[in-house]
Formats: sequence, structure tokens, C-alpha cells
Amino acid sequence: MIIGSPKELQAGEKRVAMTPASASQLLKLGFECIIETGAGVEAGFSDADYKAAGVKIIKTAANLWKQSDIIIKVQAVNKVEEAYLNKDKTVISFFWPAQNKELLDRLVSSGCSQIAMDMVPRISRAQKMDALSSMANIAGYRAVIEAGNHFGRFFTGQITAAGKVPPAKVLVIGAGVAGLAAIGTAQSLGAIVRAFDVRPEVAEQIESMGAEFLFLEFDEDGSGEGGYAKPASPEFIEKEMALFREQAPEVDIVITTALIPGKPAPKLWPKEMVSLMKPGSVIIDLAAEQGGNCDLTKPNQTVKTNNDVKIIGYTDFPSRMAAQSSTLYSTNIRHMLDDLTPKKNGKVNINLQDDVIRGALVSHKGKLMFPPPAPKIAAIGKQTTPKQQVEPTAEEKAALEQAAIRKSGQQQWGLLLVGGLFMLIIGNFAPASFMQHFIVFALACFVGYQVIWNVSHALHTPLMAVTNAISGIIILGALLQVGSSSFIVTVLASISVLIATINIVGGFMVTKRMLAMFQKS
Repeated sequence: MIIGSPKELQAGEKRVAMTPASASQLLKLGFECIIETGAGVEAGFSDADYKAAGVKIIKTAANLWKQSDIIIKVQAVNKVEEAYLNKDKTVISFFWPAQNKELLDRLVSSGCSQIAMDMVPRISRAQKMDALSSMANIAGYRAVIEAGNHFGRFFTGQITAAGKVPPAKVLVIGAGVAGLAAIGTAQSLGAIVRAFDVRPEVAEQIESMGAEFLFLEFDEDGSGEGGYAKPASPEFIEKEMALFREQAPEVDIVITTALIPGKPAPKLWPKEMVSLMKPGSVIIDLAAEQGGNCDLTKPNQTVKTNNDVKIIGYTDFPSRMAAQSSTLYSTNIRHMLDDLTPKKNGKVNINLQDDVIRGALVSHKGKLMFPPPAPKIAAIGKQTTPKQQVEPTAEEKAALEQAAIRKSGQQQWGLLLVGGLFMLIIGNFAPASFMQHFIVFALACFVGYQVIWNVSHALHTPLMAVTNAISGIIILGALLQVGSSSFIVTVLASISVLIATINIVGGFMVTKRMLAMFQKS
């Protein structure tokens, strides 16, 4: 089968769906690759680069569409390209079926198969085909670069002979792929970065990148299906606006990335917020194509307000880095085709039982396939934050302590009872001289261990507690033997008391010095 990549016809679109590197991989899958002349020039790939990779150059789009079985594109087909569609054609591109219902109906009528790269389900196996994340990553990075271009001052703080320069303060709204990319870029440039998201589970990700997460004290989870956000309640929005109202006079740059699948972009930065911002501030609205997060955003335009705030509404951030975005997007396409050709024989097999393929397929052989069924494997859903353990009250603590004391007392009485019975049994058979020494040994073990072991671990480590407990046994046993009639036994008992005492006192002194050292550090 032949894969063709035509030149993009949308104004300002510089990306290309096939690069020389991706073409060489497609050739290994058994496909033939063709491309329209000049299709990759804007992305930095010449016709000579494609020829070197084994790609055939086609002079006209009409001829390319006629020869191709599979057409890979960036943007959806336009009315000119619709004339080339038939039941034998398979198109792989961005499509946005929820926003292009009329175009979808026409594609169904043509009989072609359309795979929408924006519909790839968010499951682990499909991450390599997630073109939305690839483009969002680039958009987040480029947003910071564009903000710096319009801001006109340093991101990082500096102290120079000419004076002190404060660092820029950046607020990122929405911590998805684009938001996290923007946070990382702004942070690396030295800015003070703050971020907000309605999903509390992303707080850890934001803070791990060195940014400050703006917590909203409101009992509502904004996490939706597939890792996206869901529409918030009016009460939540009110709290959210109050938080933004506090931030607006302080921040220099605002980057908004909030989108809700299948719905217009939520309005998070109204005129009121813009009027509160400092002159020279910049707003980058990455949701401009879907209506914008700011009231004053105009798609593909730069708006300058009366208080000298610039609002950037570009919708082509990935296209402004065409070489990088084409490389990533073509890799996503290549992985999709890899899954479509399980036998690696250059023949596409659209498996409707495959969650990824079925999820991305919006039309197939004259049948409407949108919306897709839920994947058998659950998509990346919301992550519930673990509930904080409630600190017990004073009454509960007292009750727990009493219960622990009772349990310990019961254990000790049990041990004494068993030990007493054991002594009675031995006493019936053992001689009196043996029993005297054995009782001393038993009492020394019990009393010495209990006394030393129950000393707080703040005074000695658990390991030292064992050695000190053994020393306590030795001391108690030796003290009971000091009054022996035998001179040798008395001397040995005195030496034992001396050595065990040195061990215990020295252990406590060493531990005290260690604790003091840690406290100083």
C-alpha cells in the first residue's frame, strides 16, 4: 500500500505529517511512501532529504491523492481535498469530529475511513500515538518564549552595577501537558512560577517542578474522565475568581491552558482581571482556538488594552516550531500505522476490536463510527487524594493509653503466672543450691530487662536498648550475689556491676552527644 503526504493547504500551517526519518521507518513496515513536492520545506525538510530517505516526490496534490491508499495529514481535509475521497481511501489527521459534524457527514457519504489523531484514547498503550500531548508540550514551551518576546524584561532576577532587576512572576492556569511544559520552561528561565488547576492531584507534579501550587479551599474535585478537567460549579467558580483577583495585580505573565473536551473554553480571566494587571503584563491564551480563557482574546491576534496589557491569542504555536512539531507528530503517525499493520507487510488492517484504533476511528466504509464506545481498559482517570488521618482527641489518646497499660499488665501477669508454675515444677526435682542461683537469674532477667527496656528511645537507640537491658540483667544478678559467703563470687559480682554500669552510663552519654550533634545541624 502507498502512503501519501500532501502539502497542507490551511493558511499558516507549516507542519508536515511525514518527515524523512518517519518515512524510513514506514518503508520498513512494507509501505511505499510518496510526498507532494515542497510539502516539507516550511518545516525544514527539502525534497532532496526525502529522496535520500527513499520517498518518491509527486508534483501535484491531485496525482498524490490518486496514487495513495493512505493519506497522512496534519489538518482535516478541506473542500478541495474532499473531491479526492472514496471508499478506498484512508485518511489519518487531526479532525475534531465534535466540532466538525458537517464535514464528518460528508466523509461518511464518501465512504472513506477517517482516523482522527485527536481522538486517540488516553490509555497507557496509546501514549506513543498521543499527538495532542505532543503538540501541547510544544505549545506550552512556545507560549513562554512568546511571552518573553512581548514582555520585554528579564525572567530571572539580577543584581547588576546598574541596579537590581526583580524576577518575573508567572501564573499558569491549567496544569495539563501544555501547562506543565510552560511551568518547566518559565522555571528554567528563572521566573517565580505559580500554577492553579481544578484537579488537586496535580499539586505534587507542580511542586516537584519548583512552582507554587495555589490551593483553593473548597470541597470539590474538578477531575474528569481521561485526565481532563470537568465543568465546575458556580460556587467553585466564585472562589476561583476570588483567588485570581488576588493574583492579578502581582503577576507579570499569565498563561491560560484550560480546555474541557467537547465544550467551549471556560472563561477564567474576565475583563476585571485584565484591568487589575500591571502595565506591560502579558497574557498568553492557549485556548484561543476554542474561544479563549480570557474575555478579550481574539484568535490569531495580539490585543493591547488601555492599561497596556498584551493578550496573545495565537492558535499556531506548534506550527511556529514546525521542525520539532513535525518530527513529533510524524512519530505519532508512524506508531499508529505500526499498530494498523500487525503483520508488518505494508497492508493496513483496521481492527475494530482494538481500543486505540476503534477510539480514533470516526468513519469507516460509509458508516459513522463517532462517538466511540468506552475503551475496555479504563482511560487515565482522576486520582483520588488520600484522606488525611484525623488527629485523635485528648480523651481518645487517654483511652488508648489506658488500653495499652491494661494489655501490658495482663501480659506481665501472664508471664509471672507461667514463670511461677515453671519454678514450682523445677523446685520439686532440683536441689536447693541450684534453685537459689536459678531464682536469682530469673529475677535478674525479668526485672533488669523491664527496667532498662522501658526507657524512652530518645535516651538510647533501639539497638542500645537491647545491650543496656542485658547490662541491667547482669547488674541485678551481680547485686544479689555480692553478699555471697564466697570471696571469689563477691569479687566477680563486683567486677560485673562495675563493667555493666560503665556500659550503661557510657551508652547514655554517647547517645546524648549524638542527639546534641543532630540538634546543632
